[in-house]
Amino acid sequence: MSNIVAIVGRPNVGKSTFFNRMLGMRKAIVDDVSGVTRDRQYGSTYWNGQQFMVVDTGGFIGDSDDEFAAAIRDQIQIAIGEAQVVIFMVDVATGVTDLDEQVAEMLHRAKKDILLVVNKVDNAARHLDSHEFWSLGFDKMFPISSNSGSGTGDLLDEVVRLLPQNELIEEDLPKFVIVGRPNAGKSSFTNALLETDRSIVTDIAGTTRDSVHAKYSKFDKEFVLIDTAGLRKKKNVSEDLEFYSVMRAIRSLEDADVCIIMLDATKGIEGQDLNIFRLAIKNNKGVVLLVNKWDLVENKETNTAKDFEDKIRERIAPFDDVPIVFISVLEKQRIYKAIEVALDVFENRSTRISTSKLNEFVQEIVSAHPPPPHRGHFISIKYATQIHTPYPAFALFSNYPKHIKEPYKNYLENRFREQWNFTGSPVVFFFRQK
Repeated sequence: MSNIVAIVGRPNVGKSTFFNRMLGMRKAIVDDVSGVTRDRQYGSTYWNGQQFMVVDTGGFIGDSDDEFAAAIRDQIQIAIGEAQVVIFMVDVATGVTDLDEQVAEMLHRAKKDILLVVNKVDNAARHLDSHEFWSLGFDKMFPISSNSGSGTGDLLDEVVRLLPQNELIEEDLPKFVIVGRPNAGKSSFTNALLETDRSIVTDIAGTTRDSVHAKYSKFDKEFVLIDTAGLRKKKNVSEDLEFYSVMRAIRSLEDADVCIIMLDATKGIEGQDLNIFRLAIKNNKGVVLLVNKWDLVENKETNTAKDFEDKIRERIAPFDDVPIVFISVLEKQRIYKAIEVALDVFENRSTRISTSKLNEFVQEIVSAHPPPPHRGHFISIKYATQIHTPYPAFALFSNYPKHIKEPYKNYLENRFREQWNFTGSPVVFFFRQK
């Protein structure tokens, strides 16, 4: 599970420019996702072989009358709490300000590894001016220029040196992560599975603060459960909980094979759930949707499970080949069915197809419905092979790969899903030059 590096500071010191540079330095970026609250940004990158997640927080504006001030301040506190390393960015052009001192005071209380980064140092005079920031009381200071990249290499070397090395779970078992909004029943579901009989649970060394990796072994089923523990303990307003849950989900998703998203039947599928759903799809993870508290829904005669399911599939379109299971954690109804479905999705995601069968099928569906021509040129798909990835991914070789349009890709995916059971798993196609 990736470590977190948080970037904090007052507005207009260059945090976002530095964030974008960090994510643009390497092509192997896992993802770049806009947060739901105040347009916070998350991204994953690596340096010197170490992968980590970067969080760009809002500009600290102190106790301002601005209506967003309190929310931004709380989010910064959450990001600091989650991070292994904090980059405190200041601006050499303006010197030390009252807001810088307030942020410094907050960070001194945090007891974290803090790197003071003086931005916009792009000449010798400004390099001298940067020394006034030693007054903020931090041991490590790095003069940089986010625009040109000057000094960022030394900074990132130190970031990676401070990050704990990620531990790996050696066992080759399915890994499920349970995520969901506050009070959806995620923790109760986890406890119902893990606390039934403590003898069936084996703790595995966790790689992040207050997350839980547990091995489940019962009823001839074995898997590793990754719980984003601590979400229920936060007492901030719901927007801050949403911010926190996205950070936890991003970190946990990287380890998981299948993402189990817990929905509250009394609220339906909400924006935060959709964010996590799309994040799982972008990372090519398997997905199961659990609708909890179905026993609390009134007027089931007019609001049937089928109606509820149709509404969910409408919201998650176009990828709606996802299992939806209605459960009640309180009554322990269908919670083991939910795990069976998650194991099925894991198997679907792991499906391997022989090259001969794959090519026979591809030629059949391409002959039945060939790709539309491009500027009078006939487009052919001559050969296909499955790529060795943890999820279903296929390379299709064509004479004009760049001109195969999205509708035709959708056609191929639909035919593949009819032929093989990929329910709950994204299917990825790469079109290459023949």
